[in-house]
Amino acid sequence: MSHIQISGEDIKPSEKFVTIQLPLTLKKQLVDDWDYVTQQKKLVKLPRNPSVDDILKKYLEHRTKKRWHVNVLCGEILKGIRCYFDKALLAMLLYKNEREQYEAAVDDKVSPSSVYGAEHLLRLFVKLPELLTYVHMEEEALAKLQQKLSEFLKYVSAEKSELILPCQLRTLKQGMTKHAHGKQAPSNKARYVHGKLILSLSLSLSLSLSLSPY
Repeated sequence: MSHIQISGEDIKPSEKFVTIQLPLTLKKQLVDDWDYVTQQKKLVKLPRNPSVDDILKKYLEHRTKKRWHVNVLCGEILKGIRCYFDKALLAMLLYKNEREQYEAAVDDKVSPSSVYGAEHLLRLFVKLPELLTYVHMEEEALAKLQQKLSEFLKYVSAEKSELILPCQLRTLKQGMTKHAHGKQAPSNKARYVHGKLILSLSLSLSLSLSLSPY
């Protein structure tokens, strides 16, 4: 795996690999999502309700009701997920024919996590294992992180009918109404964006996981 470089400095991958187990229902959803978007040209209607922000908030409330003391640790991890999603969506989570829709729905005053929903959030978890190899944490902290991410995905799977938009409610992509503005990040810029995210997430997760006894 190649290093990520930021301002002349290399971020080297850790030897530890994070495994994120996706429930079978969510794996199937990702396959269906690929088919809907790339083959059937059916896009998710935006803005989504619930949005990524809504889902993360509801999950935090769900966890807090079960165990009041998990809100700090869980909150930090969910903030990291939201940060990753907002910064990574355009760079690595969209299919080509979704970019025009993105440009119409998101601007400097509107965050992707307030517009997109579970369909796109799930794509992030496919990318996370590779990205998290650059987060240097102790083995115990990494195991704790894997556990928390797994718990979140189980929640999404259990609430799938409420969070995932059925195919029949998607919108058929029409002809282009305007030219794309070339927002796709070139490879070197994408590496820079990923590197900044990795540093930010590494700091927040390392601190929260090391301080929490839960």
